[in-house]
Amino acid sequence: MEYDGRLPAEGINTSDEHPLREFALLVGGLVGAAVACIAIAALAIDRLVPLLPPALEARWFGGWLAPDAEAESDPRTASLQTLLDRLARHWSDHPYAFRVAVLDDAEPNAIALPGGGILVTTGLLAQVANENELALVLGHELGHYHGRDHLRGLGRGLATQLVLGALSGGGGEVVAGLAATAGQLAQRGFDRSQESRADAFGLALVHAEYGHVAGAGDFFTRLAESRATGATGRLAGYLATHPLHADRVTALHAEAAARGWASEGPLTPLAIPTPSK
Repeated sequence: MEYDGRLPAEGINTSDEHPLREFALLVGGLVGAAVACIAIAALAIDRLVPLLPPALEARWFGGWLAPDAEAESDPRTASLQTLLDRLARHWSDHPYAFRVAVLDDAEPNAIALPGGGILVTTGLLAQVANENELALVLGHELGHYHGRDHLRGLGRGLATQLVLGALSGGGGEVVAGLAATAGQLAQRGFDRSQESRADAFGLALVHAEYGHVAGAGDFFTRLAESRATGATGRLAGYLATHPLHADRVTALHAEAAARGWASEGPLTPLAIPTPSK
């Protein structure tokens, strides 16, 4: 056989595809796989959550907000607990022993924990102007228990971590970051719909307690005014788990109008004492 000393043709080991296009396809496939896997896991969890008896949930997770001597001595806790108990009475068949505690955090927020525990941040207490506003926030959290959203959120979080761990294992920080972004996007639609339903449930509790819904949405109105406006603000709101504050207020007004609930009435002063230092 005659020896051929010619060099191989250039590009014999390279692809005709542009590297950036190949990378884009890889990224798109990863994101699509993550979104699909997490969405399937979320749907499965939605089907399983109603099968878990609330009594069993309380047994498993009731200790997440166990009585704490320091928390019990906080004068704000008793006032919050009284208001929470008043609202919960309007949900007569609830299966939970609700407890509330104050969380030292400047961000205005409230969090429903599995088992019946609710955390209210100091940042939120600093921004509510009357009891009616605070009642809607607490009623909203009770709405999450009514929909078992807190368990769905916990289950989705665990499922997300498992899926992302499988997809990003050994892939480096870039791949892990892309997978995490995909996981967040996959959960947004579920979260926004849950928040809207919880708002409607909380508004019903406010009406049952006060006989009107005056002032209930004022807290969200102030938040909407304090946050960014325009296209950038709306994009940030769209990607957030909660609906846009302005959209929440609009939805609350529409819900009250549809139910024929009075939107005017006396506002109850906020009776949350200041803890001694």
